[in-house]
Amino acid sequence: MASNNQVAVYNNYLFGSLTSEDIKTIHETIAKDCNEAQFKLFMGVAKAADANPLIGEIHPTVYQGKLTWQFGIDYHIRKAKEMEGYLGYDVQVIHENDTFEYSMERAEDGRYYLLIEKFKGGFPKGKPVGGYAMAYKEGFMPFTVLMDIDEVEHYKRSAIGMQKTMWTNNFNDMFKKHMVKRALKAAFGLRFDDGDGEQNAGPDTYNPYERKDVTPQETGQPATPQQPDQQEDESLARMKALKAQVKANYKKLGLIDKESMGQHAQQFCKVKGDEPTEAELKAYVKIMDMQIQEKQAAEQANDDLPL
Repeated sequence: MASNNQVAVYNNYLFGSLTSEDIKTIHETIAKDCNEAQFKLFMGVAKAADANPLIGEIHPTVYQGKLTWQFGIDYHIRKAKEMEGYLGYDVQVIHENDTFEYSMERAEDGRYYLLIEKFKGGFPKGKPVGGYAMAYKEGFMPFTVLMDIDEVEHYKRSAIGMQKTMWTNNFNDMFKKHMVKRALKAAFGLRFDDGDGEQNAGPDTYNPYERKDVTPQETGQPATPQQPDQQEDESLARMKALKAQVKANYKKLGLIDKESMGQHAQQFCKVKGDEPTEAELKAYVKIMDMQIQEKQAAEQANDDLPL
């Protein structure tokens, strides 16, 4: 049993159904490599995200004295289920002896989506060469993540021993979880990320997708009435800046030809008229920012660890 002093300390980390004994177990098992400051930060992140470490929803790792944390697949699924319209997901690893064909199709609303036209397997399967995950949301075409095996091979060379072991010994399972995470996060706008203890920031402390414009009134300066021509010029300038941002984001997403850019815009840029409005472009940029962040996270060696 924990001492009274221990109980008092662990009570500071309680949330959900966790007891002080549960916190003690977390500290002595999955978080045994954390020093006191790191454990405090990790539990603070878990509490803020309502992610239960005991059931693998979040996991800490200390490598070369640096704390990182990773959210498990069960947490992604639970959070997606809490979102309106959740209808589940599919995931599959594709092997070299499989027959796999896909195409981009256009829905009635004019947006494109990926269609699996043919997928036939047998034995021997051969080596894994890729995979896909499809997240289903009511009222929307399935959101599909299609990945080549080369995009995750670096996890097998991870400097973090446990990560390298899991990706080497349980590759197919880890690959599926990785694709499902990406599909669910993109489809349901899940805005939590694996983290770095050096950032000293947990979930909800900073949202990169929320932008606040400072007006003259907020700075205490009187607002100067704008003439119609001036307002139009400023609107054009904002649209030009947004279009430049969209173009820059295409490059970050690896979309370099007009066809792929057009398909991406058709799928993610919701336009009611013939041309996107300023608000519609802002929404599109936010979606792209989220996808870029997801792409960058996928390239880091601390993305997936044991659940």
